[in-house]
Amino acid sequence: MGSPQRWPHPWLLLVLSWLWPCRSLELIPYMPQITAWDMEGKVTATTFSLEQPRCVFNGHTNATDIVWLVVAFSNASRNFQNPRSLAKIPSFPRLLTDGYYMTMPLALVHLACTDPVEGGGNITLLRVGNDTGCLADPYQPPFCNAPLPGPGPYSVKFLLTDTRGSPRAETKWSDPIALHQGKGPGSIDTWPGRRSGGMIVITSILSSLAGLLLLAFLVASTIRFSRLWLPEEGPEPLRIGSFMGKRYTTHHIPPSEATTLPVGCEPSLDPLPSLSP
Repeated sequence: MGSPQRWPHPWLLLVLSWLWPCRSLELIPYMPQITAWDMEGKVTATTFSLEQPRCVFNGHTNATDIVWLVVAFSNASRNFQNPRSLAKIPSFPRLLTDGYYMTMPLALVHLACTDPVEGGGNITLLRVGNDTGCLADPYQPPFCNAPLPGPGPYSVKFLLTDTRGSPRAETKWSDPIALHQGKGPGSIDTWPGRRSGGMIVITSILSSLAGLLLLAFLVASTIRFSRLWLPEEGPEPLRIGSFMGKRYTTHHIPPSEATTLPVGCEPSLDPLPSLSP
C-alpha cells in the first residue's frame, strides 16, 4: 500500500506564486539618462528631460504592453517594489510619503526604433514634471506628471508591464539627477571683481550718461528760474540815424508881458555900415 501523496502547504504555494514573477522579470542593460538633444531647459527647477527608450525592450514585449517611468528620490529607490497590478501602481502623491511614484505610461507605438523626425508625430523626449495642472484636474488620470517638489536628487527607471499591470521587464536605475536651485538674494555676490569686463564697461557708460543727463537738467533748470527772478531791463534809448537823442521835459516858463514905450521913443534903427569908401 503506497504512502499518501502530500501537497505543499498553501502558504508555500502563495509565496512561490509571488516570487515566480519576480524571478522571471528580466533586467535590461540600459540606464536612462538626460536627453542628448541640443536644447535649452534640459534640467530646470521642477523638470528634467530624458531620452526615449527606443528599441530598449525590443524582443521582450507584446504589442499591448506598456512602458512606465518610475521616479524616485535617489535614497528611496532601493525601497521600491514593482507593482503586481494596475491598482498597486503608485501615483504622484506617494512621492512625498514613500519617496517614489510611476507616471507617463507609453504604448510601444510611441517608441519605435526609427529615429525621430523633426516635426513628426513621434515623441522626441520624455519631460518629467511637465504637467502643471494635472493635480487640480478632477478628470485627470491618477498617473499624474506633476512638477517635482524639490531639487532631489532623483533616480528613474523604465518598467515594462502587460495590460493588467504585471511587470515583464525593467531597466537599471539612472544616475542621480539633481534639479537647478534658485539663489537667495543674500547669497548673490555683487563684488565688481566677479563681473566680466564687458559688464563693467556697460555699467560705466550707463553711469556716465546718467550723470550727463542730470547735469543738463540742472543747467536748464537754473537758466529757467534765473529769468523769473532777475529784473527786466528798461527800454532802449531812441536812436535816430547814427545819433542818439534823449527825450526830456522842459520847465514851463510863462510868457512875459510886453513893455509899452511912449510915442517917439521908439528905438531908431541905425543903418548898417557901408563897406564902400
